Amino acid sequence: MSKVKVGLVQMSCTNNKEENLAKAIEGVKKAAADGAQIVCLQELFTSLYFCDVEDYEHFKLAEPIPGPSTYSLQAVAKEAGVVIIASLFEKRAQGLYHNTTAVIDADGSYLGKYRKMHIPDDPAYYEKFYFTPGDLGYKVFKTKFATIGILICWDQWYPEAARITALMGAEILFYPTAIGWATAQDEATNTEQYGAWQTIQRSHSVANGVHVVSVNRVGLEQDGAMKFWGGSFVSNPFGTILYKASHEEEEVKVLEIDLAKTDQYRTHWPFMRDRRIDSYQPITKRYIDDEN
Repeated sequence: MSKVKVGLVQMSCTNNKEENLAKAIEGVKKAAADGAQIVCLQELFTSLYFCDVEDYEHFKLAEPIPGPSTYSLQAVAKEAGVVIIASLFEKRAQGLYHNTTAVIDADGSYLGKYRKMHIPDDPAYYEKFYFTPGDLGYKVFKTKFATIGILICWDQWYPEAARITALMGAEILFYPTAIGWATAQDEATNTEQYGAWQTIQRSHSVANGVHVVSVNRVGLEQDGAMKFWGGSFVSNPFGTILYKASHEEEEVKVLEIDLAKTDQYRTHWPFMRDRRIDSYQPITKRYIDDEN
């Protein structure tokens, strides 16, 4: 199948987990009604972005995967005939938690999970308090409509993650995301930050010759101190923006992409052909200096 319709659900969240799940399901159903075949939800869509503080109470938001949320989404996927990409707070065992994305195929079957590999620890993004780094490695999922790769938010800043996932056969890279601006920040810095965020992901499209679909949350959180900037987008295998959501509004968008473009761009700009895999061993070092 060369052409695939992808759906993006960009939404705001509240402190009510059931309401957020219901809103996400409505978004998936709307996307499916508009023709979507693969629908991606944003990072940690069942809750507010709770990592702005280190609070033990927030561990109560986690659930097993598969679990209640995936069971609900499996029923929706089967009914609507769509693939669903669902980012959730996973409770793996007592005291062991991950930032995890589940993939559900169009027949409602659970295909598996990807656990976020790169975990940030920055002001208002204290994820290391909550999440153990992923231990499943990079993953691709052979869905009914395409072979897809999943990476999560902070992973998007690492070309290595995109490269490995593409080399595993991913035809589309999906990035469920939660990122925003401090509302006290100046507009020039806001513009620069969003530009960097979009540019690094578009570069993954170019370097790997694949479409990138990035889905971010939107709205004010943290008592108005954080504005999640939305701006979800799709880029083609040469980094051209095919769709960009607003920074303010909730949106459900369906866009048709042509997977045959990968071969076209990879043959005309043969970066994959010319990789010098014999020379890349130093990339496994923390830093290249005299202490290695």
